[in-house]
Amino acid sequence: MKTHHYIFLTTLLFVVVFYDQNVGLNLGIIGIIYAVLTLFRTPEKNRTKTFIFLFITSVLSGTAFAWYGDFPSFLAVATSLLLLGYRSRNRRMKILLLIPVFVTNCFTAFFRILNFDAWLPKRNVSGLWQKTLAFVIIPLILISIFFGIYSAGSDHFANLFTNIELDLNFWQLLAMIVLGFFIAFNYWNFAVERFVYKSNRLLDNNFGEKDKIQKATYSFLDLDAERMSGVISLFALNILLVFFIITYNYEQFYESVKSPVKLSAETHERVNAVIMSIIMSIVVIMFYFKSSFNFDPKAGLLKILAKVWIVLNAVLIISTMIKNSEYIINYGFTYKRLGVYAFLILALIGLLTTFIKIQKQKRNIFLFNTMAWYIYGVILVCSYINWGGIITSENMKRRDFALNYHKTQINFSEKQLLKYAEEKHDNALKSEILNLERVKFQRNEKFLSKVLYYQNLK
Repeated sequence: MKTHHYIFLTTLLFVVVFYDQNVGLNLGIIGIIYAVLTLFRTPEKNRTKTFIFLFITSVLSGTAFAWYGDFPSFLAVATSLLLLGYRSRNRRMKILLLIPVFVTNCFTAFFRILNFDAWLPKRNVSGLWQKTLAFVIIPLILISIFFGIYSAGSDHFANLFTNIELDLNFWQLLAMIVLGFFIAFNYWNFAVERFVYKSNRLLDNNFGEKDKIQKATYSFLDLDAERMSGVISLFALNILLVFFIITYNYEQFYESVKSPVKLSAETHERVNAVIMSIIMSIVVIMFYFKSSFNFDPKAGLLKILAKVWIVLNAVLIISTMIKNSEYIINYGFTYKRLGVYAFLILALIGLLTTFIKIQKQKRNIFLFNTMAWYIYGVILVCSYINWGGIITSENMKRRDFALNYHKTQINFSEKQLLKYAEEKHDNALKSEILNLERVKFQRNEKFLSKVLYYQNLK
C-alpha cells in the first residue's frame, strides 16, 4: 500500500472505533493497529533491534491502555507509537529530536496536507478512482461541511430536513474525521526538516578528532589553570560531601523519632535536597569534562576525584533509599513513597551514566541521549504495572490499614479490596465496592469505551 492508503485506512478505522464512544478499549485497539501496520510498512533495513523493541512496547502499551485506560498508559501508547513511527523512517536519528519533529509537523500539517502532489499519487491512477474522488468523495465532503454550517446558521434551512431522520451526530462525525485524518497524516507522512537532520550530528555521543585537541576552554584561563581549578574544586566538594553524608545520615537515623506528619515533610525535603545535589553534581562534572579534559594525559587526578564524587553521591542516594524503606515499613505504601524510589533510581542511573561518560570519554550529550531512553522505560513501567493494586495488597497486611483511603485515593485497588472483604467475610463492603460510581460507570459503557480492568470484577 502507498502512503495515502495508510492515511485513509487509519482515518476510517479511527472514525469507526471512536464515533459515539468514550476513550477506552478503542484507543488500545487503534494503537495496536498502528503498530502492526507500521511493522508491515517499514523496510527491512530499518527493522533494527531498537525498532523491534519499540514495536513490542507499542503493542504492550496498547494492551495496557485497553486494560487500565489511565493517563500513564495513554502516555506510554503515545510515546511508543511516536518513537516507533520515527524509527521506522530514521533509524539513526536521536530520539531527542522527536519532540522538535513532532511539534514542527503539528504546525505545518495544514500546509503539507494542501500540497497534494507530495502525498497523493501523481500518475498511474485508475479511472474508477479518479471518478470516485472527483464525482463522489470531494462533493460529499463539501456538501457535508456546508450543510452543517448552513444548518447552524438558519433554523428554517435546518427545518427543511426535519422529516429526514438520521441517527447521526454530524458535528461529532466531522470532528472524528478531522482528528483521525490529522493523526493519520502526521503519523504516516511526517516530514523531517533539513535543520533537524543537520542537528542530528550535533547529538553524537562520541567526540570528533578536532575535539581531542588539547586547548583551553576560555581565553582568560589557560589549560593548566583550568585543570587545577577542577582538581581544587572537586577535592573541596568531596570533603564537603563527606561531611554532608555524615550529618544527613545522623539526622535520618539517630535523631529522636518525630510525628508522622513532621517526618513525612522532612523526608520529602531531604529527598528533594538529594535529587538537587545529584543534578548539580552531574552538571559540575559535565562542565569540567565537556571537551579536551577527556583526553588530557595530565587530568588523571581530576578524573579520580570526579569518580570519587560520583561514588559518594551514590552512597547518599542509597542512604536515602534505606530511609524511604524504613518510612514505608513504619507507615505503609503510597504513590509518593514509590515515586521517591523512581526518582532516586533515575538519579543513580544518571550517576552511573556520568561515570561511563568519563570512563569511555563520551560527550555530554551522551547523558541526555541515554537518560531519554531510561525515562521512556519509567513511563512503560508505570503504565504496565498496577501500582495501586500493589499498594493496597501490601497495606492490607498492616494493622492500621486505612480502608477508606484505599477506596477513594488509590486507583485500580478494587480487586484487592474485594479480596479483603472476602477475608473479613464483609458482604456489605463487597457490595459497596462493586457499586462504586467508577465501577458502575465502566460496566455500563459501550463495548469500545470499556476499560477491561473493571469488566473482570466479581
